[in-house]
Amino acid sequence: MDLFEVEVTCPDKDSARKIASACLRKKLVACANLLPKIESLFIWQGQIDSESEVLLRLKTPADNFDAVCAQIRATHPFELPAIIALPVQAVGPGVADWIAQETQLAKICD
Repeated sequence: MDLFEVEVTCPDKDSARKIASACLRKKLVACANLLPKIESLFIWQGQIDSESEVLLRLKTPADNFDAVCAQIRATHPFELPAIIALPVQAVGPGVADWIAQETQLAKICD
């Protein structure tokens, strides 16, 4: 099974937690990590900007990526959330099985 770690920045911990909870409830992801207090520098509408943000990481089967993206877009307060999927090259023993087991309902509901 191919796995992704999906990353998206959020303006605050509450919005990151709301997205994570929605994805977990729908069994789209097996785990969410909130990394607070990152500084993001970016170009938006032709201007360089910076914000203090929370990085949200979600562990999911690659097959769930489109559904995870849809849930993030539906829940995220930004006009254009920067959603990035990183392929997972290797995991420790049992991790892939755990992710598959915890996201099994997402496959049944599709």
